[in-house]
Amino acid sequence: MDITEVPVTQKGKSKKKKNKSDKTKSVEQPDKMETDGVEVKEEKTDAAVVFPPTFSVSEIKNKQRRHLMFMKLKQEKRKQKMELKKKKKRQEKLLGKNAPPKQVPKTIENQRVYDETTVDPEDEEVTFDEATDEFSAYFNGITNPKVLITTSDRPRGRTVKFCEQLATVIPNAHVYYRRGLALKRIIPQCIARDFTYLIVVNEDRKVPNGLVLCHLPEGPTAHFKVSSVRLRKELKRRGKDPTEHSPEVILNNFTTRLGHSIGRMFAALFPQNPQFVGRQVATFHNQRDFIFFRFHRYIFKNEKKVGMQELGPRFTLKLRSLQNGTFDSKFGEYEWVLKRHEMDACRRKFQL
Repeated sequence: MDITEVPVTQKGKSKKKKNKSDKTKSVEQPDKMETDGVEVKEEKTDAAVVFPPTFSVSEIKNKQRRHLMFMKLKQEKRKQKMELKKKKKRQEKLLGKNAPPKQVPKTIENQRVYDETTVDPEDEEVTFDEATDEFSAYFNGITNPKVLITTSDRPRGRTVKFCEQLATVIPNAHVYYRRGLALKRIIPQCIARDFTYLIVVNEDRKVPNGLVLCHLPEGPTAHFKVSSVRLRKELKRRGKDPTEHSPEVILNNFTTRLGHSIGRMFAALFPQNPQFVGRQVATFHNQRDFIFFRFHRYIFKNEKKVGMQELGPRFTLKLRSLQNGTFDSKFGEYEWVLKRHEMDACRRKFQL
C-alpha cells in the first residue's frame, strides 16, 4: 500500500489554537461578568484617562496658541502675587507693632565677602594717611582745583562733545586739543601752569572708551575703562544746561583702602565749597566695582517731595590700574592692577 503524506500548514495549527483559546475565553467571560462585574467597570474608566498628570506650555506645538497660553499663565501668576501682597499688608495693619519683620532679599551686595582693607573712619592710621597724602593740600584749603581736559590724537566729534560737556560739569576746567604731543611732554607744561589735574579721554571706533586721571604734580594716576556714554541730547526728560555754580559731590560705597583713595581723587576734582544756590549734584556711585556718574539738578517741592532733573552727561567707569606718581607707561610703579581671571573668580568679592 502506498502511504501518502498529508501536509499540515502552520495556519491550521494556529487556527486550532486560536479556536481553543477563544473557547476558553468564551467560557471564562460569563463567569467574570457574574462574579467580577465591578472589575470590568474599573478597567473601562482607566482606559478613558489619556491626559498626563502634569501640563507644560512647551508641549503645545502651535506657536500662536502656545504664546497665548503663556501670557495667560503669566497673568494668573501676577494676580496670585498681588493677592499675597494685599494679604500681607492687611495682616501688618491688623497686627501693627506685633507684625513679623520684613524679609530682606539676598543680593550680591548683601552677600559680599568681607575685605580686610575695609576703611574705618575712626582709625588712626587712616586719619594720618589723609593728613599726609597727595590730596591733603586740597582738603586743607591750600590749593584750588584746576583741570586740563584733552583727548587722544585726532578725536572724532562724539569724543570732542563729551570733553566739552565734562568741562561744564567740572568747574575751572579747560579743554585743549592734543596735537600729537606725548603725555610726558604735556605733564611738565601743566605743572608750570598750576594745573592740579590732567584728564585724557581715549577713543576707539569714534566712541570714548578710556580715561586717564592724573593728579599733579606728584600723582597718583588712575586708568579707567569708559562705557555707556550718553550725551545730553541722548537723555530723555533732561533739564536745561548746567550753570557755572560749583556742584555738590556725593561719593557712595567707596569702602576699601583702594576705594577710599579713588574717592578722594574724584573729590579733589571739584571745589571744596559748593554753591547751594545752583542746586546741582555730581554723584559717583560705586556698585560691584563699577562707578556710575550722574549729574542732577534738584528742587524741594515741599517738606517730603523732591524733584530731580538729569543734566548729563552720564557714563560708567571701571578701574583698570592705579599708578604711583605721574603717568609713566614703562618705568612707573603700579600700586594696583586689575587681573580679571584672578580677581573676578568670586562674584561676591569686590575691590573698591
